Amino acid sequence: MDYELAIEDAPSTVPGGTGVLLIHPSTGETDRIDTDFLKTDTDHLLVVSTRTTAREVQQKLEYYGVDEEHAVILDTLSVERGYSRRSASNVHYVAAPDDLDGIVEVVERFLEDHDGKLRLSFDSITELAYYADEERTRGAVEDVLALLAEYDAVGLFHLSDEVHDEPVLEGYRELFDGVITLTEDGTVTCEF
Repeated sequence: MDYELAIEDAPSTVPGGTGVLLIHPSTGETDRIDTDFLKTDTDHLLVVSTRTTAREVQQKLEYYGVDEEHAVILDTLSVERGYSRRSASNVHYVAAPDDLDGIVEVVERFLEDHDGKLRLSFDSITELAYYADEERTRGAVEDVLALLAEYDAVGLFHLSDEVHDEPVLEGYRELFDGVITLTEDGTVTCEF
């Protein structure tokens, strides 16, 4: 199954199982790339958020016109920070941002429970590494990429280029089928 990509300079389609890495500066405006990725050629989508709460994700999706009816959100922050949580069938929580097994489990459950074209946004690897560590985070990312391949889904993973050492960045570049680089001035380049 092929998926359309609505990202400048990227191929028009990618096959199911494709993982795309979005490398960006810490202050880079990634929302448009993320939401264009999520709302194109999609039946169901999952946003794994290690950077913002479910409420903030919902606001972003609404602002950019992403169909929230087909969206599921995994909020990794609210429980640990003591924020109020509204139970909903489309919002899931893990106990802490470094609950990597819990994160992978929610991703797998989403992929098992939904049919059609499935997309995942993982925002962000950098934040996850802040709470866990580089090695465990990379293992979790590898597990999620394997699930995308198994279920013929596609994913976009955020990574800040200002936080990680070059060997770590290079290691992530090698893991992914495609790399999108966003610069401070908004220039987008792609390698697939």
